Amino acid sequence: MRYRTLGGTGIEVSVHCLGAMMFGAIGNPDHADCVRIIHAALDQGINFVDTADMYSAGESEEIVGKALHGRRRDEVVLATKVHFQMGEGRNRSGNSRRWILTAVEESLKRLGTDWIDLYQVHRPDHTTDVEETLSVLGDLVREGKIRAFGCSTFPPEEIVEAHHVAERRGLQRFRTEQSPYSLLARGIETSVLPVARRYNMGVLTWSPLASGFLTGRYRKGRPVDLSTGRPTLFPDRFDPALPVNAAKLDTVEKLTELAADLGCSLPELAVAFPAAHPAVTSVITGPRTMEQLEGLLKAAPLTLDDAALDRIDEIVPPGTNLYQPDGAWRPPALADTAQRRRPLADRAAG
Repeated sequence: MRYRTLGGTGIEVSVHCLGAMMFGAIGNPDHADCVRIIHAALDQGINFVDTADMYSAGESEEIVGKALHGRRRDEVVLATKVHFQMGEGRNRSGNSRRWILTAVEESLKRLGTDWIDLYQVHRPDHTTDVEETLSVLGDLVREGKIRAFGCSTFPPEEIVEAHHVAERRGLQRFRTEQSPYSLLARGIETSVLPVARRYNMGVLTWSPLASGFLTGRYRKGRPVDLSTGRPTLFPDRFDPALPVNAAKLDTVEKLTELAADLGCSLPELAVAFPAAHPAVTSVITGPRTMEQLEGLLKAAPLTLDDAALDRIDEIVPPGTNLYQPDGAWRPPALADTAQRRRPLADRAAG
């Protein structure tokens, strides 16, 4: 297992991070099996585990907490996130001081730990000033409840704004960014990754298998069962009748040929690709089964040379997204029509 320093934090993490999103109701509901998978990953040298409060409504954090019980806590770099709605009621989501102070205590309890190594803001919140968010996160660092904090799936302009606010206000800053990055979704190469390098941020990437499209399970000319597995969560990402998915399948065929030429599997190529970028610290892969974890561990030693990366660039040009990788959040300017239209009275007067 290889290790890299997480931005400027001085924390060393494995190049491959165990993602815990599939532990719990939405993936593997067998807690004992999930614990075995986590233990196997740790025993093989993975020291970095990433989860979130909203994964299976807190169940993922509970499973991770069970797995860490009885093990040396200082040997594991533990990351979780805050932002999305947790339970019913108002003010149980977002990036406000009020909610973060509540959410971190709930996460600590579920995880069964006294501190979180990396606490991440899961998405932007345009109802809360970023100064408010940075301020409370800095307080949590000083209290010892978290060691460092970062953002997840933030647009580059919002990362820059957060750094400027931190500098102007004398606040601690985001030390990491977590973004979707794969052979089929290279959009972050355009600006997110250069911005992260400029601010010496660690970068964790997620969905290297493109929601399953790069597992080798979905191939051109084969029917796709939209009623089971990942397709039930994201049917529009798998329906081969949609042009965007037909384009992905064409690309998968070319990447499969490349993997065969390199003497590896398509998933191994997919997992190795993000780790080749100089801005990327760790690649998150979220196995649901022990077999999937073993596939991840098999891919861990693989590195890609310049010739392989040149061929990838020919198949999927740098900075290209063949699909929108983040379906969980849309910028308010796109999601809310009121953000794009003047009040009718103003339009009539103008």
